[in-house]
Amino acid sequence: MFDLPPTKTLTALTLAFGLMASASAAAELVVGMQQEPTSLDPTADATASIDSMMTQNVFESLTTVAENGEVQPNLATRWEVSEDGLTYTFHLAEGVTFHDGSALDAEDVVYSFDRAMAEDSVNPSKDIFEPIESVKAVDPQTVEITLKGKDAFFLFNMGQGDSAIVASETAEGNNANPIGSGPFKFDSWTRGDRLTLVKNPDHRDAADVALDKVVFRFISDPAAATAAMMAEELDAFPGFPAPELLPQFEADPRFRVNVGSTEGEVILAMNNAKAPFDNVEVRRAVATAIDRDEIIEGAMYGQAVPIGSFYPPHGTAYVDLTDAYAHDSEKAKTMFEEAGVAGETITLRVPPFPYATRSAEIIQNQLSEAGIDAKVENVEWGFWIDEVYKKKNYDMTIIAHTSPNDMGNFARGPDYFYGYDNAEMTALWEKIQTEVDPEARNELLKQGQQMLSDQSVHGFLFQLPLLGVFRQEVEGYWSSSPVLYMPLKGVSIAN
Repeated sequence: MFDLPPTKTLTALTLAFGLMASASAAAELVVGMQQEPTSLDPTADATASIDSMMTQNVFESLTTVAENGEVQPNLATRWEVSEDGLTYTFHLAEGVTFHDGSALDAEDVVYSFDRAMAEDSVNPSKDIFEPIESVKAVDPQTVEITLKGKDAFFLFNMGQGDSAIVASETAEGNNANPIGSGPFKFDSWTRGDRLTLVKNPDHRDAADVALDKVVFRFISDPAAATAAMMAEELDAFPGFPAPELLPQFEADPRFRVNVGSTEGEVILAMNNAKAPFDNVEVRRAVATAIDRDEIIEGAMYGQAVPIGSFYPPHGTAYVDLTDAYAHDSEKAKTMFEEAGVAGETITLRVPPFPYATRSAEIIQNQLSEAGIDAKVENVEWGFWIDEVYKKKNYDMTIIAHTSPNDMGNFARGPDYFYGYDNAEMTALWEKIQTEVDPEARNELLKQGQQMLSDQSVHGFLFQLPLLGVFRQEVEGYWSSSPVLYMPLKGVSIAN
């Protein structure tokens, strides 16, 4: 990311032990992160912070996605596509090794995809591999992937953390000791505190990597994050959790503030498989009770754009559906009464992110005004993953879905934590996924947005912004995020 200027004499590591030390010549970056994951394997856990740290830094994939959203070569230096659009032949970079020194070749690609597609796969985005018919090694440097049908998102999906290439010998240990082929190697993880990566001198692009060491410090509390940044214990906080304090940093010449876009739709998720949310009229009543403007102002201090369905406002297919359910507490109360759920107690389980906890307090009051008692339960991230995401043990929750092109979640059926099962939506997504003409695909995406709005599958709240605070010396960080990861290879610190 960036190297420390000679004047900086305190690093986060020395501060932790109360020691003073002169900055070394080594380029060290200290990054604040709000969320600490429970695993470091992006192919086995849905936590977005895994990708933020690991994908394209420690782990690599066949392709990668640039800041502008374009697919670029990565482990595959080039590829050919058959005339029928079903067979992709990838040519791998020469001399690539994993961090343990073992060679990365076509057999590792086959293993990684077979593992992701297996019946017992725990890959959080297993659905992106469903279009694949077969994967075979033509020779050590060539892989042939054949699809069942055309997939408009295939090359894009091959650049995600879920598609990371791993070795069979080390894959099972990647949750705590990740071994990839990327420009950075895993060094250490002190749970509850920090994770450290170091430069991989054997990487094919090592000459382009300015940073020798990157330390991620886990700071979930907004006040603590602010204090650490102001004290220059941190060099960067790309997902800054306190939007109300951004003016403070904007006024300080030491820092640069970034407000960018992400692919993250923040939703009030309702368990469609569980009463009362199996009733579309109840879901519509919830949507009518919600005041997005109040939520955005109160939870995000105005730093967000409202959404009325599941698609980013900056996308080419976006349809503004925010007026579909105009806020009206009295109307919502009547709707709840007519649905026979007035006065019911509903549990709102909330993960430990400020955008979620702050939104929950506001939504609780809004539902109360409409005659619904929403009991807020603030839970730890590991609990949320296990109970909400995996076991679907919840009524409502608030979460940002940060993966790109993820409207397909609504086509995953009742086994996905939404509990949403709609054959029409599933069929529509299949058309979207196989439509290679961008304009035609956009029209289908518009239909999908309308369908999700009409059925009020969830309460659609706002698009999660990318709020970042950086020391002025930091260069090369993305200002917007079309994917979950933030490549460190292009980041540096100006001297």
